[in-house]
Formats: sequence, structure tokens, C-alpha cells
Amino acid sequence: MSGHSNGSGPVRVGVIGAGVISTEYLRNLTGLPDLDVRAVGDLDPARARAQADAFGVRRSGAVDAVLADDEIELVVNLTVPQAHVDVALQAIGAGKHVWNEKPIGLDRAGTAALLDAARTSGLRVATAPDTFLGTGIQTARRLVESGAIGTPLTALTLMQGPGPESWHPNPDFLFQDGAGPLFDIGPYYLTALVQLLGPVARVQAETSQARAVRVVGSGPRAGQRFDVTVPTHVAGLYAFAGGAGGQCLFSFDSAIKRRQFEISGTDGTISVPDPNTFAGEVVVHRMDGEQVTVPSVPAATTRGRGVLELARAVREGRPERASGELGAHVLDVMISTVEAAERGGAVDVASTVEVGPALPEDWDPAERTLHA
Repeated sequence: MSGHSNGSGPVRVGVIGAGVISTEYLRNLTGLPDLDVRAVGDLDPARARAQADAFGVRRSGAVDAVLADDEIELVVNLTVPQAHVDVALQAIGAGKHVWNEKPIGLDRAGTAALLDAARTSGLRVATAPDTFLGTGIQTARRLVESGAIGTPLTALTLMQGPGPESWHPNPDFLFQDGAGPLFDIGPYYLTALVQLLGPVARVQAETSQARAVRVVGSGPRAGQRFDVTVPTHVAGLYAFAGGAGGQCLFSFDSAIKRRQFEISGTDGTISVPDPNTFAGEVVVHRMDGEQVTVPSVPAATTRGRGVLELARAVREGRPERASGELGAHVLDVMISTVEAAERGGAVDVASTVEVGPALPEDWDPAERTLHA
């Protein structure tokens, strides 16, 4: 099928899943010269048609409108997390590369089966988050690699707040299996940490839950109660294979809001922007008290940056940076975090990943690099 080809010209893309997040993806993907968005598919064909019309995409329909189109080389899978592996396997079966929204899967076995299927077929599976490809974290990474803080030794990340139920109109799923602060927000922080410090080898953790029932705070369901089935406060201690250590807090149980991400080395500390965003300033704090602020260039694209990087990697015959192996390792680290808390001891992380190089400083999403 054409999906295998390392053809030429813009990579032909189909989107499956026309929910809320598809708006941001379609806005970005349809504006990039190296991509050609051909179709939008959804379980609800009317919803797919509305999104296709809104962004000038020629074709739409049920999920098969994308899977059965031999011209489409890459599927952007924006379905609900429970369907990520199934839909991605269907796309692989149809001879197409896949970009999965996070998480890549919900368990180790399903994720491993997906990566095996892709390898066997000679196809790629890549996965969100792609925030680490934004200018903020890339700037921080280049500084760390240039020796700006000496040898990196420790990381501290804090993501605290009261939880999303005050503003999210349907917050229930964010407090159930596959979500909570660890699985919902953790991928941004842990993916960025792996980029900066390498793979995680061992985890210890403590978890707790402030309230078993929460209340929808806004929208048409305001006042409705719902059950919380996962820990809402997760404190993790991470040992990286390269020797560094990290302390990470993920909490929906704090009245104080904090977003902090810093890496300390032998010669200083680097303050990294919120890894749930694509840009922001990076500050290097030297041991002598001097501070150097490095503003990162505002990111021209947000969600979808990883789809473009994958498409260019396919054409160029090189590994993609937001690889399925990276997503699987981060998922393994999160599952190991839960296991460590339940067992009350350290858990070795079985998986590992080879971290790809930083993006070149002149990497430009708006540039046309794939010529017919």
C-alpha cells in the first residue's frame, strides 16, 4: 500500500476523531506546507463533515473514509484514550503510519502489541505529547547539552492545583482510570524529563486522595457529584539510568497553584518553561548568583508539531523524535509509579528508550522541505 512508501512531496494525512482537540490539530496541520490533510473520519460522520468543512478538507465520513483511502499515508488518531490502540492497529493494518494522541495506550501489553505490529509492517507509530518539540524545552535542552549547568544531577517538578472540576464542564473522566494528575498531566513532565536526563530506571512513590466524591463546578452539569477512582496526589522519586535523580509532584489536591520545572547540575540550575506549553522563557541560575534569561521564540505551531516532525522523518528515512517507544517508556514509568505506591517499595522500570537528538535551532514548521 502507498502508506509504506517513502514517496515525495507533502505527506498525505487523514484525521480520525473529530472531537474538541481536533480543532487545534486541524488549524495547525492544514497550514503546514509539508502536510496535505485529505480526510476527516469519525464514528459520527456529521461531526466529521462539520470539521472537514470548517478547515477546507475535501473528504469526510465514517472512520473507514480515512482507513480505506489508499492515498492517505499517515493517520492522526484523536479518538478517546480507550480506543487509541484499536484504531492505531486498524491504521497499521491499512498500511498507514500513525500519530496517537496521548496516552499511546492504557497498559503495557496493548502498547507493546501496537509497537510490534508497526515494526512488523515497517510502519511508524509516534505519540503525543509533542510539547517537548516546542521552542521552550528545545532551548532548555540545547543549553543543558552545551554544559550551561555542568553535569545535570537532580530535577524538581511541581504541578499542583485544586483540580479541573471547577472549570471543566465534564470533568468525571479526569478523575478515573487512565487519568488523574499522573496520567493526565504526567506525560508532559515525564516526557520532558526523559528528553533532558534520559530514560528512567527506578521509581518510588506515595499517593493519596483528598476526596472520594467531587462536584462539577461549571457548565450545564454544575452541582452534579461524581466519583473519584484514582489517586489525586502523586509524589514520585525517579532514578534515571544515567545517574540523575528527580522528585515530581502531580496533585489535584492543592489550593495553591504551582508549575515548576528545574534541573540542577554541578555548576547551576536551569528553570524550564511549563512542559504543557510549547514556548516560554528559560532561566539559567549560576552558582555565583548570576541569572541569564533566554527567551524562547514563540512557537508558530502548537499541537501537531510532532505530526510534522514524524512526516518529515518518514520522508527522510530517519527515526522520528516523538516515537512510540518514547510514549511506551513514559507510560511504563507512570504505571510503575502507581505500582511503587501500592507496594510501598521501589519498582524497576523494565523498558528503556533511546532519546533522539534535539531539533536543529533553525527547524521551521512553516518551511516547505518536501518537494514533489
